[in-house]
Amino acid sequence: MTASASTPAAKPSWTSTLRVYLEPASLRMLILGFSAGLPLLLVLGTLSFWLREAGIDRTTIGYLSWVGLAYAFKWLWAPLVDRLPIPLLTRWLGRRRSWLLLSQLAIVWGLIAMSFNDPQVALTPVVWGALAVAFGSATQDIALDAFRIESADINRQAALAASYQTGYRLAMIWAGAGVLWIAAGVQTVTSGYQHGAWHTAYLVMAASMALGIVTVLLSPEPLRRPMPAAKNALDWLRGALIEPFADFLRRYQWQAALILALIAVYRISDVVMGIMANPFYVDMGYTKAEVATVTKVYGVIMTLAGAFIGGAMAMRLGVMRVLMLGAVLSAASNLLFAALSTRGHDLTGLIFVISADNLAGGIASAAFIAYLSGLTNVNYSATQYALFSSMMLLLPKFIAGYSGVYVDAFGYQHFFTATALLGAPVLLLVWLAARVKPA
Repeated sequence: MTASASTPAAKPSWTSTLRVYLEPASLRMLILGFSAGLPLLLVLGTLSFWLREAGIDRTTIGYLSWVGLAYAFKWLWAPLVDRLPIPLLTRWLGRRRSWLLLSQLAIVWGLIAMSFNDPQVALTPVVWGALAVAFGSATQDIALDAFRIESADINRQAALAASYQTGYRLAMIWAGAGVLWIAAGVQTVTSGYQHGAWHTAYLVMAASMALGIVTVLLSPEPLRRPMPAAKNALDWLRGALIEPFADFLRRYQWQAALILALIAVYRISDVVMGIMANPFYVDMGYTKAEVATVTKVYGVIMTLAGAFIGGAMAMRLGVMRVLMLGAVLSAASNLLFAALSTRGHDLTGLIFVISADNLAGGIASAAFIAYLSGLTNVNYSATQYALFSSMMLLLPKFIAGYSGVYVDAFGYQHFFTATALLGAPVLLLVWLAARVKPA
């Protein structure tokens, strides 16, 4: 045995580890993450603010939130994004970039359509525009996840995930606070509703999508992996719809159930707790300015810091170790909210808790995205990742629907403690999943 064969490879230095964030692939993912994060609030949170200011009743606004279900069921058309070429466009840009560009153009069209229609006069055209944005955004997510997975090896997936999250979070600030700043700045009346202000704000958001469009046009297409030619339509449907799921089951066999269980519950502590976070701030007497500053600006900064830390740690320590760390920290940070609930209005305490919670969330998210990326087969990356990313929200979102009932019955302290305990099974599942090897 030679010396080189017996000597383990040295770990990269922290300097070389962090340099990955300056690589072209990471910088591209930063901008494309911005393009992915921009539409989400524009058809959910920000849109509800606009509609309420326009005098639309809360019941209607609640029904319109179902527009966001496009994100939960994107796996239904993910096989088409994975396999179906777009006439002319795919030949010019390639499979991934053609779908990215088409979805981005759909988002731009939807935002422009929303901006030119006043919901006070006609609500239906605004809804159709929002649906176009939601489906375009969900399709962009499918293509972008595949683009990211195919653009780098497994060792760099956590870093790409951190860059993606950074762009995504910056876009959410721009699509949340930015829209309100623009609308307030151009409004010619001191109070009340003025459609022109929202028209300008949404046109600016549509123009902001240019960052993602230009990046797609200038990016290299990931190395194309040839697909076997389909003999007929039935054979094509089998390859597009059945084979991605059958491939996952073949590779992991009975252990696939363990992996899917982990995906379904990994973020359960965060998601269930998050539904009651804003009501908690109100009931504790925090002002809107305090909540906006601490949770929307400072909190996002801490999430970004956690994402970068998680991405770098995953490269040095391995994804599964950081996945376990993220699960522990996410559950433990909910106990800090339980302690904060006993202190009333405590701004210093809020800053401390938000720091810990968002830092933990960033670390957990970076590791989790890297883990999901490592599970996919590059031949079916769009379909398989869309299934994983949809599954991780379905059960937590369902349980979170009962969080208000629980708080009314037992109080905030008991609720936050219970959400922390929900994370206990996650630790066991991560421990078991770390021993899973594909067949």
